[in-house]
Amino acid sequence: MTHSSWRLFRGDSHQESQVNDETSGSEQIIPSPDPIQRLLEIAPPSWRNFSRDLEQLGITTEIDEKYWKSLYEKAANNTKDIQRGRSFRVSQEPEGESDGSEDEDENGTQASHSDVLDAVNAALYLRRPLLVTGRPGSGKTSLAYAIAYELKLGPVLMWPITARSTLQEGLYQYDAIARLQDAQLSRTPSLPEDQANLLTRAYRDIGQYIRLGPVGTAFLPSRRPRVLLIDEIDKSDINLPNELLNLFEEGEFSIPELVRLSKQGENLQSVQSEDSLDVTIRNGKVQCGAFPFIIMTSNGERDFPPAFYRRCLRVEMPSPTEADLKAIVQAHLQADNIDQEFGKLIEAFAEQSNTQAGGLATDQLLNTVYLMRRDADVEMLKRLLFTPLSNTGQ
Repeated sequence: MTHSSWRLFRGDSHQESQVNDETSGSEQIIPSPDPIQRLLEIAPPSWRNFSRDLEQLGITTEIDEKYWKSLYEKAANNTKDIQRGRSFRVSQEPEGESDGSEDEDENGTQASHSDVLDAVNAALYLRRPLLVTGRPGSGKTSLAYAIAYELKLGPVLMWPITARSTLQEGLYQYDAIARLQDAQLSRTPSLPEDQANLLTRAYRDIGQYIRLGPVGTAFLPSRRPRVLLIDEIDKSDINLPNELLNLFEEGEFSIPELVRLSKQGENLQSVQSEDSLDVTIRNGKVQCGAFPFIIMTSNGERDFPPAFYRRCLRVEMPSPTEADLKAIVQAHLQADNIDQEFGKLIEAFAEQSNTQAGGLATDQLLNTVYLMRRDADVEMLKRLLFTPLSNTGQ
């Protein structure tokens, strides 16, 4: 048994495997074993066990399968996210060897591609959020799409953070103004009685004015985890990381507007999820069945409280090697002559990225390759596109 056999996520975007059909002598594509099912069959740590009786929460096997079927259909129709996940690569090193792709962070700690794989898989097993740091363009955001694609976890739930972002916004939004307008309209004297009764019943149904945000949707009860991307959390207000701590520990949150209704006997309320699906909330509380896989990205613009770090696993994205860049270009272009066509360009890009302060982002290389295929001048493209990210002017 190798040390890598514990990995559920391998970073190679493979969802299928080839086997030889002995009867026909040809190769056939068969679905690979479901890695998430493997994970669900392994007991989580007792201190991170979020197992709940989903039947008591109203989530039968049939309801859960219908929910995931809808998610898979949405994921299959999102070609942009599919391409993003399929083309991302995390290279793997042979055990005991180094591929020379290690970077030293500000603390002198070396990060490698195998560190990224191990951190992702450790976070999956431990049901812990993963804080991914690294310079812009190193692939932090794309990692989430690669995980969702390879592990077949449906569409990525993305929450882009700004200085004004609040936890409430990530959990749910309640449109009280729309409800007030419907209530006033139902009392219009000239309105026919049947329409007035319809509006009265509608505005009393608070759930239709509530929409779960990406964070709230990620914590819906289910047998399989969703992938939640909290992008650029270092841009948040100073209080947001602390506000997330209880959610990360308990795996649940309440919606006060629905809790009040549950005390009046209305225990079930239908609301809309971030995926625009109708989902049922019981007793005004959202409780996860499988802790979501949470990736939080940071460009290293600020530090976080120790209590926040304690609840996360952390890893730094290393700079891609020349071999990694060739694999990325290959994945995007689906071409077989990468070395012949772009080998010198990729070599120059890797050398410049590793020697200049601020480095270069992978999409700068992809932009250059795209224009090269349209016969643009290579030297002009280098001057235009190979600009270090730390440069703020000419």
